[in-house]
Amino acid sequence: MQSTFAPDHAPALKVTRVPAFDDNYLWLIHGTGAHAREVVAVDPGDAAPILAKLTADQLTLRGIFVTHHHADHVGGVLPLTRQFPVPVWGPATEDIPGRTIALLGGEQVQIPELGLSFAVIHVPGHTAGHIAYIGHGAVFCGDTLFSGGCGRLFEGTPAQMLNSLDQLAALPGETQVYCAHEYTAANLAFASVAEPDNRLLHQYQQKVSEQRAQGLPTIPTRIALERDINPFFRSRESTVRRTLVSRAGSTLLTDVAAFAALRLWKNEYRA
Repeated sequence: MQSTFAPDHAPALKVTRVPAFDDNYLWLIHGTGAHAREVVAVDPGDAAPILAKLTADQLTLRGIFVTHHHADHVGGVLPLTRQFPVPVWGPATEDIPGRTIALLGGEQVQIPELGLSFAVIHVPGHTAGHIAYIGHGAVFCGDTLFSGGCGRLFEGTPAQMLNSLDQLAALPGETQVYCAHEYTAANLAFASVAEPDNRLLHQYQQKVSEQRAQGLPTIPTRIALERDINPFFRSRESTVRRTLVSRAGSTLLTDVAAFAALRLWKNEYRA
């Protein structure tokens, strides 16, 4: 039987992980076939590790995807485009340095010379204009969804973030989730308190503990796994609601109110 925590099948897309700062992951999406050494960078918050990887692996930068405007996602865009005059896709309503193609969500980004095509969706909550790129069995979601968690609501509302997560949760279960931070262990510590009776969650928490002890990444994750263990995907579940109601001392009447209470609790939580 297929393990709950293993991919259903090999990813359709080749993606290279580039660690940066304390816990960021920058991503390089490889072209298909003969174009496997040509890449698109996702959220290059720092140019130096991207440039080092391009040199070490003899890769050529062909484009940049940006999900939102925070510095750890855009800080390397201008230094990269000074060396590689490539198109930069990013949210239309945010200040993205070097952006050449503005996206609102609903567009299709096509790079035919690399055999790549991505649907763009608007996923506000963490920021107002945040977008995600979906294609080839993968989603690049920036800081909207993390394994076991979701982004803080710096600019959006709980209703917006809940709707954004609902869009991501509706993707096929085998979709590989490329988020931008290694937050999984800390997220699961909170998740296990928010939903203490979730057996799959506790099993995954043990697996993540072992991975991190060995210095291994936990990303990409999968949509199917997140449906099983992520309290922000599961805020409508009775097992999560019971904990929220017990903590609040009153009934949370709406889905948005429950989600808002869960996110506020996570903001305050200390393991």
